[in-house]
Amino acid sequence: MPSLDDLRKRITSVKSTQKITKAMKMVAAAKLRKAQENAEKGRPYSEKMNNIILNLSRSITDKENAPKLLVGTGDKKMHLCIVLTADRGLCGGFNTNIIKKAKIYFEKIISENKTLKIITVGSKGYDQLKRQYKSYIIENISFKESKNVNYFDADKVGKIIIDKFENNEFDVCAIFYNKFKNVITQIPQEQQIVPLNENNEEGANSSSDNDYEFEPDEDEILSNLLPKNISTQIFKAMLENSASEQGSRMTAMDNATRNAGELVDRLTIEYNRSRQAAITKELIEIISGAESL
Repeated sequence: MPSLDDLRKRITSVKSTQKITKAMKMVAAAKLRKAQENAEKGRPYSEKMNNIILNLSRSITDKENAPKLLVGTGDKKMHLCIVLTADRGLCGGFNTNIIKKAKIYFEKIISENKTLKIITVGSKGYDQLKRQYKSYIIENISFKESKNVNYFDADKVGKIIIDKFENNEFDVCAIFYNKFKNVITQIPQEQQIVPLNENNEEGANSSSDNDYEFEPDEDEILSNLLPKNISTQIFKAMLENSASEQGSRMTAMDNATRNAGELVDRLTIEYNRSRQAAITKELIEIISGAESL
């Protein structure tokens, strides 16, 4: 049985941890409101851009001369995967859920004897994937110094993807992230961005009945929009991740604070019982000594 001094120290330690987790929960709650607002504002823009590009692609008659970012290289042997995770932990299953989703895709590509290349955005994703997929990771990107999610960081990743595509380093590119639903629920997503996939959620609601007139022609518009669309989709994924991370951290810290409170209650009961037992033992010894006299 632990001594009274040990129990007292443990109670103090748990209370200190409870204060930290409660403070982290409050910080996450404050950040969540802004992050959720940004994620919700970013969805219509990314969806509309995807819809415009899909409408443009349907009007192209010469598919062979269409931009490769739209129609692909004609092959699907080399796959590039962009795994977007957080740079910090203590956010529940946020990072793990993205990694699980990505691993299913990885194993499918490897089982089909296709070439797999991975770029991790966020140190937590790299830390988890390097144990099993280190030979497939070609780059690790971190934005720890950036206080908030911004388009410039997303554009950096987008330019890396475009450069590698122009150098024929991959045929298909997919990104993995968490879509924010609410504080408790974040849904892992897999989205193909090269070539543009009409089955993506962003393109599912696009209407093929709309008849647009374009100036200049479709090819010229697509050549300008497609690179921007890649950065836009990555930016949207980063915004979704930011909201999901804060929501997951808020929930995790709330659970940790509640668990710490329950542990303090149990330790306090154990401490009181031990103290009462020690007092009773001393009284018995005093009474026994008095009777012996």
